[in-house]
Amino acid sequence: MDGKATSAEIKEELKAKVEARITKGKKRPHLAAILVGEHGASLTYVNAKVKACAQVGFESSLVRLSEDISEADLLAEVEKLNENPSIDGFIVQLPLPKHVDEQKVIQAIDPSKDVDGFHPENVGRMALGLPAFLPATPAGILELLKRHDIETEGKHCLVLGRSHIVGSPMSILMARNGYPGNATVTIAHSRTKDLPSLSRQADIIIAAVGRPHFLTADMVKEGAVIVDVGIHRIADESKKSGFRLIGDVDYEELESKASAMSPVPGGVGPMTIASLLMNTLQAAEQRD
Repeated sequence: MDGKATSAEIKEELKAKVEARITKGKKRPHLAAILVGEHGASLTYVNAKVKACAQVGFESSLVRLSEDISEADLLAEVEKLNENPSIDGFIVQLPLPKHVDEQKVIQAIDPSKDVDGFHPENVGRMALGLPAFLPATPAGILELLKRHDIETEGKHCLVLGRSHIVGSPMSILMARNGYPGNATVTIAHSRTKDLPSLSRQADIIIAAVGRPHFLTADMVKEGAVIVDVGIHRIADESKKSGFRLIGDVDYEELESKASAMSPVPGGVGPMTIASLLMNTLQAAEQRD
């Protein structure tokens, strides 16, 4: 399941919608991001988001703040974006420094601008099946499954990991009455007993445990669909960068066993950014 090609397709669709908005005299969607500190992976991700905005014709703003910013000052920056009428949606890039309460910051974001879908109001609306901004990674995974015609109804879906960002919302969305959805969902985590016997029953496995090559061939049945959410840098002197990226899934081992699988890189990552752009357009349309 090629996330890079699928996200490129979505960006073309969004670009056409933006051009249609401009023709009608409406404003360009505007996405902002707050980045605290010099976290390498966060900086890479935010830069990719800024680049993606330019590709589809969005405006973008990046608010860079120092690692030692106080919680009160960060909350004041969030409030500025809440009150800025030109900005349709914004994200606060996680993780935040340890002295800042992430939940307090997330809850300070105006739910109508919360294009990451992390605010409790959006999470609650999602759980009730009401219109909401879906968390970007789970929404990207749904889009990936849908655009690759993966059958989900009546299937056993195993979600590995229970984070508020991926695992927990993914389980809700895969069980919902709709497509993709209508699956029988199991969540597995660090306290799950005899995980391999459970994973061998699954038709669809969504791996979001944050452990390199955690899912191996002996844990998966023939023909399963696998979505790899993990991303890890490991040293590799044969690469110019000195490292290569791998996921939570042992891709090489499972390539011949799975009926469909998302690669790392080029799978879920580009879809997360595509979802963020889709949410931002939705926010702009709601503000109209």
